[in-house]
Amino acid sequence: MAQDASTIEEPGPNAKPERVKSVRLVDRVFDQLRERIRSGNYPPDSRLPGEHELASIMGVSRPIVRDALGRLREEGMVYSRQGAGTFVSALASPATHLAYSPVKTIADIQRCYEFRLTIEPVAAFFAAQRRDEAALQKIAAALADLREATSHQLHRTDADFVFHRSVTEAANNHYYTASIEALKPHIAVGMHLHGLSLMGPRLGLEKVFEEHNAIYQAIADGRAEDAQNAMRLHLEGSRNRLFEDRMLDLSF
Repeated sequence: MAQDASTIEEPGPNAKPERVKSVRLVDRVFDQLRERIRSGNYPPDSRLPGEHELASIMGVSRPIVRDALGRLREEGMVYSRQGAGTFVSALASPATHLAYSPVKTIADIQRCYEFRLTIEPVAAFFAAQRRDEAALQKIAAALADLREATSHQLHRTDADFVFHRSVTEAANNHYYTASIEALKPHIAVGMHLHGLSLMGPRLGLEKVFEEHNAIYQAIADGRAEDAQNAMRLHLEGSRNRLFEDRMLDLSF
């Protein structure tokens, strides 16, 4: 059974600081390479620099680069050619990247929550079944950031999003991850407004942290149905707090 994240000093179950640091370095290199691909710096079917060159560019070791490239391959953004290197997939082109219309109204924020409720609880279910140590460390690291912010009565939208994205990654299904990544600017609007709603006279940051912690614990323990329910309750709670339990009529 995983230790309660609110009582441990280092994120993740029995995680060592250097291992957590390694996970975060992989995340950084992965994010940078993905952004360069999406921005067109590395166009479709172009060859990426070799591992040694990328390691020098990014200021990290070759194993870190290798792990980041592995994640890019899993998401279908790059592919390997025997003896030729790693190439950018045509599917990674900005023209084919999944995207949604921007948030324009309060109703769109409610629609975003509605859509998230159809994918994130199921992603949490599969995360509990398929998670590995690296996935748990990443979720735990985001949870630790949320815990620190909560201790200072702050809400960190960036750490909140990383937590939710890490859950979809733990599900080992790139469709979930691609969907939540495409929703990032939309989710950020809802998270920001939700964070503001927690700053009133009845501080709810501790409750929100416990909701995240419940999701993490269920995933760490392999309790798939509990993880699904915990994610659903968290998203419904966030939506209801933001809208003060008064949902808009989306019939029109």
